[in-house]
Amino acid sequence: MPKSKRDRPVTLSKTKKKGREHKKSMVDLIRQAVENYNSIYVFTVENMRNLKFKELREQLKSSSRLFFGANKVMQVSLGRTASDEIQPGLYKVSKLLHGNTGLCFTNLPKEEVERLFNEYVDYDYARTGSEATEKVELKEGPLEQFSHEMEPSLRKLGLPVRLNKGVVELVSDFTVCEEGKSLSPESAGILRALGIRMATFRLNLVCRWSPGEFELYIDGPDNSDIETA
Repeated sequence: MPKSKRDRPVTLSKTKKKGREHKKSMVDLIRQAVENYNSIYVFTVENMRNLKFKELREQLKSSSRLFFGANKVMQVSLGRTASDEIQPGLYKVSKLLHGNTGLCFTNLPKEEVERLFNEYVDYDYARTGSEATEKVELKEGPLEQFSHEMEPSLRKLGLPVRLNKGVVELVSDFTVCEEGKSLSPESAGILRALGIRMATFRLNLVCRWSPGEFELYIDGPDNSDIETA
């Protein structure tokens, strides 16, 4: 029987080649975008949700192009210093690409971009490890929002519950989470069951560049050596 393609070993040189090709392709796309669009924005993402980000890409595809992740590749594409930047002032943009940052190349007016990014907010269930935005406590007594079929799964999440005449009942007060503390898998599951959405998907503008112009939206210690023009 012939070997399945899945069983065939992939040499490290092939994977490295694909990685290099992907990076080179991304560099080319970003450099082409510099030529095709009037302005570049650096933005950060809070509580990334891939579906919501994909919707934004689709919404902007006629006027803009978004890149997210691979900060080093984006930095190389634009130029990391004044001596290797591909257009004047782009090294300032590169300096701000760290963490959960992305690039938005666009032909939209500045006011429209600012409005769009400020308004593009979505609420979702917090994931394990996220920081609780509030304290959530449940008081002893019936939990009538849950059907009796959910009692076993609620117990697996650590809730002290029992069935009392077919009604899910909390046998003692229970603290689901404390404000400012990381959510455990169980806490995240309970919040989801309760319908409490603590995660806010949000985009924050960091800076704007266009030929001859550079504007910072966020001041901080990391930006102290970057001057606006």
